[in-house]
Amino acid sequence: MGAKDVAGAGPDSGSGSGSGEAGSGGVSGASASSETLGYEQARDELIDVVRQLEAGGTTLEESLALWERGEALAKVCGRWLEGARARLDAALEAER
Repeated sequence: MGAKDVAGAGPDSGSGSGSGEAGSGGVSGASASSETLGYEQARDELIDVVRQLEAGGTTLEESLALWERGEALAKVCGRWLEGARARLDAALEAER
């Protein structure tokens, strides 16, 4: 079952209000809103951001934009996981 199949486990179900996004400027996937990304999409883009940062060769401005995008993506992943955890807890509680 994918994250999209877990109703209520999306980024809107967890606490927190939105995430800041880096500007566009060469950051891969920066045009996609963090709020509309599924867990797997956000995770995969986050992996790409980390690889780019680890590879180096970017300007300070590009590195900061990548870092900010990574922070936003990490928040999206966290909200998906919090929502999934809450649904699992509710399902386990309902079985008792």
